[in-house]
Amino acid sequence: MSSGPEPLPPDTAAMRTQNDLGGLPGSGPSGTTPVLPLPGAAPAGSAPVAPSALTADGAEAADVPCDAEPIHIPGSIQPHGYLLCLSSTFTLLQVSENVAALVGIPVEQLLGEPVDVVTGAAAAAKIAHAAATAMLDEAPLYVGAIDNPLFSPRETAQGRLSMATDGPELDITMHRHDGNLIVELEVARHPTADVFASMYPLVRTFTRSLQDVATLTGLVELAVREVRAMTGFGRVLLYKFDDEGRSQVLAEHIDDGYASFLHQLFPASDLPRQARALYVKQRVRLVANADAKSARLVPPVNPVTGRPTDLTYAALRSFSPIHLDYMRNMGTHASMSVSLVVHGQLWGLISCHEHDARLVPFEVRVAIEHLGQLLSLQIEAKEERAETAYLLGLRRTMSKLMGTLAEQDDYLSALESAPDDLLCFTGSTGAAIVVDGKATLVGFTPDQETVLALAQWLASITSGVYATDALSQAWPRASRHTDTASGILAVPISQIFRNYVIWFRPETTRTITWAGEPVKRVSSQDGGVLPRKDFTPWLETVRNRSLRWHPVEVEIAGEFRLGMLNIVLRRAEELAELADELRRANKELEAFSYSVSHDLRAPLRHIAGYGDLLRESEGEKLSERSKRFLDNMLESARFAGVLVDDLLTFSQMGRAALRPVSVDLNQLVRSVAQEFGAETAGRKVEWVIPELPSVTGDPAFLQIALRNLFSNAVKYTRTRESAKIELSVNSTADEYIVSVRDNGVGFNMKYVNKLFGVFQRLHRAEEFDGTGIGLANVRRIIERHDGRTWAEGREGEGAAFHFSLPKVFRAESASAQNTADMRRKPGPSSSSS
Repeated sequence: MSSGPEPLPPDTAAMRTQNDLGGLPGSGPSGTTPVLPLPGAAPAGSAPVAPSALTADGAEAADVPCDAEPIHIPGSIQPHGYLLCLSSTFTLLQVSENVAALVGIPVEQLLGEPVDVVTGAAAAAKIAHAAATAMLDEAPLYVGAIDNPLFSPRETAQGRLSMATDGPELDITMHRHDGNLIVELEVARHPTADVFASMYPLVRTFTRSLQDVATLTGLVELAVREVRAMTGFGRVLLYKFDDEGRSQVLAEHIDDGYASFLHQLFPASDLPRQARALYVKQRVRLVANADAKSARLVPPVNPVTGRPTDLTYAALRSFSPIHLDYMRNMGTHASMSVSLVVHGQLWGLISCHEHDARLVPFEVRVAIEHLGQLLSLQIEAKEERAETAYLLGLRRTMSKLMGTLAEQDDYLSALESAPDDLLCFTGSTGAAIVVDGKATLVGFTPDQETVLALAQWLASITSGVYATDALSQAWPRASRHTDTASGILAVPISQIFRNYVIWFRPETTRTITWAGEPVKRVSSQDGGVLPRKDFTPWLETVRNRSLRWHPVEVEIAGEFRLGMLNIVLRRAEELAELADELRRANKELEAFSYSVSHDLRAPLRHIAGYGDLLRESEGEKLSERSKRFLDNMLESARFAGVLVDDLLTFSQMGRAALRPVSVDLNQLVRSVAQEFGAETAGRKVEWVIPELPSVTGDPAFLQIALRNLFSNAVKYTRTRESAKIELSVNSTADEYIVSVRDNGVGFNMKYVNKLFGVFQRLHRAEEFDGTGIGLANVRRIIERHDGRTWAEGREGEGAAFHFSLPKVFRAESASAQNTADMRRKPGPSSSSS
């Protein structure tokens, strides 16, 4: 019977609950435990929970941290077998101290002797032959069963296991590691000459059954059932590790009197990192008797290598005393664990527990190791099949989405037009498309301001795909939006701008069951780590986390990003080609408009001049009808002259080079405002012009821009009894923003995009005169200064026109300047739009 405490069955155990924990030692902070059929940290048969290293003299060092414990060099073995460390000439360099009882010679006298002193000549020949011909590096080899002539038939006991009842036959395995040739001897327990004959039918049955299981659940349930049948242990568990080292029991097969751990979790601290690494190398580990005293290696340091012998691949390697305490605390006195390795990583373990000591025969361990390898391959195949099917589904959706994007010029509109594909793409409940500082929201998402702030934060921490199921831990502002954004998957779709597609998942509140409170308890006496004693089911409510993003979803998001970048790049190339064509066309159009407007000025002036002479000399002789015709002709000629002047000025805007200097806006604005004195005479016009700063720009061009804006304000307030024209300048970190406001007739904002085009008018010519070029001149001038133009208005309430000027002026390129030596004279005041 077990002498250690045994956990109560779940139906009788006191259930304790902790909600919204601030943190769990050994399990991560609150809200970090995913609910997936993943974890697995072995309760028994796994690595030591707390440190226990051996110094050179064999003393235990219990103050080594768990993650640094040198469990591969314990300095001792389990006493149910014997270990020999041989030189290249097959002499004994190190032996386990219990070899003395095997051969009746003190171990100190054995050192330096040939190996046949222990094994006999026949076995020594087998060892030498295997060392010369077999691949022994990090791969234990079964040499065979031998009859040791030196093994006396007298009774010899080691721990609780009697050797005398088993006869003199020994199983020999050997391997080479870290420069050492290691030979292990165990009492042979197989009844027949063929070591593996009794296990072959069981393994064959299991192998055939594997092919009939379609799901992972069925696979692990079959595994625990077959392993228990082959080994006879009272409890067999199979659990899987998650990314943080925690474990969850996926299947179990137990006898009466054993507590159930099905679906419960074990903390990562139960299996330290170095143990996980060792378990990838050594696939089967046995603790035959947790109460047996380990057998030290003599001497403790290998005389050839000068360091403790590495027992990573030794089946007899001893375990930490604190780990053995952990086993006893679970009511377990014998355990065996089998590693499940998938894609070179420790996927999970099969862990076998027994209340009493149990020595598992060599052939059974080999069979179970083989079973574990087959199971690992099946798990790998089923997971790959499931991932491939899911990936293909996602790729189909992505292909459909990419097809929609490729067919449309505006990818933003294309994404908006396919909300179902956009959300099903990653199984999310909401998505946001952030482009040029604006967010388009689809489904359930945070508000636009929060999304824009999230995009800015993402740009500051990463340049690639970003995925998390606990956003509030990384970005605290998200804690106010757990109902829509506990998890995000973000994909940048520009290499320059902060443009993103972001998918959102809401919080998924869930309760998980731990196999005991997931904490390490520290000794109050010496500060050493003690193993957990209580395995009563312990509940934790997980908050502020979404469902985890599957690696396949992150992978397909990366492919989506590449597809989007290719589309954007192709669009950019098309736009660049179009821009080149437009640039050439603009140059030709500017040259044509300059030539035509220049050549038309003289004829139009002649028409106007001769018309005036005709009216002065022959006016009294003309009939009223002829006078009306002559007046209409002169008015049209003058309008055409103004239009030609405006066209000439517009063409000069793109041809003349800028001459930026510091410009006093106070002086410039006053001189422009004075030009409208005659036009506003007899009207009540209030000019509001505050103290203005100096800016950098071309004063002649800026004068034309302000003249056009003031002309607009004067003209469109003509119907007001009291007109108000206000100029203001606001300063930001990078630019000045100049605004001209009036209380005139205003305009409808749905036509705002037409305002700055050439020949665009929002009012009839009979109501307000003008050529429709003035605001186009303003935009061209400001863009030449690397600024922006925009407008606001309401019908009947007035309008406001804004333009920005950068505080740091950047020189234009040669192509933008075009004719750098050409200098224009300020043209006449152009008519407003």
